[in-house]
Amino acid sequence: MKIIVDAMGGDHAPMAPVEGALKAVQELGVEVILTGRAEEVLRCIEQLGHKTLPKGVEIAHASEVIEMEDNPARAFKEKKDSSMTVGLNLLKEGNGEAFVSAGSTGALLSAATLLIKRIRGIRRAALAPVVPTAAGSMVLIDCGATAECTPEYLLQFAFMGSYYAKRFLGREEPKVALLNIGAEPSKGMELQKATHALLTKADQEGRIHFVGNIEGREAISQGVDVLVTDGYTGNIFLKTVEGSALLFSRMLKGMFMESAKTKLAALMMKKSLGEFKKTFDPNEVGGTAMLGISKPVVKAHGSSNGYAFYNAIRQAMQVAQSDIVGDITANVEHMRLPTGRMGG
Repeated sequence: MKIIVDAMGGDHAPMAPVEGALKAVQELGVEVILTGRAEEVLRCIEQLGHKTLPKGVEIAHASEVIEMEDNPARAFKEKKDSSMTVGLNLLKEGNGEAFVSAGSTGALLSAATLLIKRIRGIRRAALAPVVPTAAGSMVLIDCGATAECTPEYLLQFAFMGSYYAKRFLGREEPKVALLNIGAEPSKGMELQKATHALLTKADQEGRIHFVGNIEGREAISQGVDVLVTDGYTGNIFLKTVEGSALLFSRMLKGMFMESAKTKLAALMMKKSLGEFKKTFDPNEVGGTAMLGISKPVVKAHGSSNGYAFYNAIRQAMQVAQSDIVGDITANVEHMRLPTGRMGG
């Protein structure tokens, strides 16, 4: 399998993408194409102890870089030789099975939508990160790709998230819930009420396993397999979870550093504390699948280090192998509303 990696995307590029790619080639047996300024990429490879290009690694030269301050909707058109645009064109032409980038989310979404295209019938792509919960983990969809949604968008997110949870998390009958301010069907604004009706119908038809509305607190403390929401709300939810985990981790560390006794307790619990930290470490997850695009695209965190890129490449391999695109394509007719019915 061959994965295309944007070597110039992210806060620590090109070293982090290169380091992650070399680790993936060595440990996962994958082939990698690094897109970016060849001279800089080669310099990083040399700094990592390789005098020649390692087996399984290719470089596709790209002279430009899409910066975070660039206009997301126009950047890939204005910078046709950017590492992101070159990489997506390679994916489009069939030169790799998946694409990984830690570059601008908006630019990646725009470029993937216009170059790779959405799956026919899918209204909007969605970012679907895996979030830790008391029950293990769940798919959050969407977390920022589409801020303003229609009920049909959320219906499609629910289907896509369900297929992803089944393929990627191994859930046989994924429990799908709608993020809301209360459990009753009458709760929420018109978007949530209309979406609840659509998801209930899909459940009755046996298409998905919809368990109703759920509040953010219960979504984390009780856990479901798929949490459906619009990108605006989902992004706030995700950032709040990340911030809460960081706060709790810092408070816990402070408690263990208070005295000799607590430091001894910390030493005795070192393994457990390490596992706790890993649970909420975005570098362990690697990236977020962009569902609804016709070929696998994974968005890595902007601050990804080499280990995070390694995990993002691993995740891209799993997404490609899972054939989630095939699942969505085969079932898209059940995810669409007749023209004029809450479609937006």
